[in-house]
Amino acid sequence: MEHILSLSYGKDSLACLGAIEQLDWPLDRIVHAEVWATDTIPADLPPMVEFKAKADKIIKERWGIEVEHIKGQLSYERGFYRVLGGKKRPGEIYGWPMPRGSWCNSDVKMPPLDKLEKSGAAIYIGIAADEPGRMHSLSGKKQSPLVAAGWTESDCRKWCEENDLLSPIYTTTTRGGCWFCHNQSVGQLRLLRRDYPDLWALMLKWDADSPITFKTDGHTVHDYDKRFLLEDIGLVPQTRKFRWSMISEASDDGKRNWINGSIEPPEEDK
Repeated sequence: MEHILSLSYGKDSLACLGAIEQLDWPLDRIVHAEVWATDTIPADLPPMVEFKAKADKIIKERWGIEVEHIKGQLSYERGFYRVLGGKKRPGEIYGWPMPRGSWCNSDVKMPPLDKLEKSGAAIYIGIAADEPGRMHSLSGKKQSPLVAAGWTESDCRKWCEENDLLSPIYTTTTRGGCWFCHNQSVGQLRLLRRDYPDLWALMLKWDADSPITFKTDGHTVHDYDKRFLLEDIGLVPQTRKFRWSMISEASDDGKRNWINGSIEPPEEDK
């Protein structure tokens, strides 16, 4: 029977390598389920792409195992533009995922992992010893070396720091996970627009095509784009004092044309 580490590149997942070593457990393969935004653009931001490559090199040198990057048949974009059948929305594309039962998880991320679990191999996953709320995921051939070794989340971070394997998501503003996720915070969206305008432009394109709004409260990526545009010139705050009504208030102040796409702000704002 094969013994496979399912690697996410988070601290707990990577620290499994240390716990496996301490426990002297067998390890045959290391597998990472890769999600792609499009056929050519990864779902990870550049700092995470670079970190994964660095981690893969360290793992290969120390453990002698090549990390396998597997992916399903669907990129996020391909899933996004699939056409629905059925009675509720026949002929419409899927568009942005719903918050619960998101198709991006079930149709894009999970298929290669499900296939791995059905292979009959023993799967190691990164659940720390001080995460009792997640231990229901452990059963049969799915095991956590961290629980067996008694390693806490703090132990995992320390091990990663000592082995130069701590992801930038713990030390910088780099987002972990998909840069297009509908569940990410306002702050993460703001940074995406500022630091990666090409990716933001792709989100705006998807947003224009989606029959489903980006957020469950009805707000779209275009709404956030207008909000951030107004923040850039100081017309709305970047704090919790922000209200969506401020967008229309700013428009009523003679700035509607500029907000909707004009390059130059009104004369009084120059």
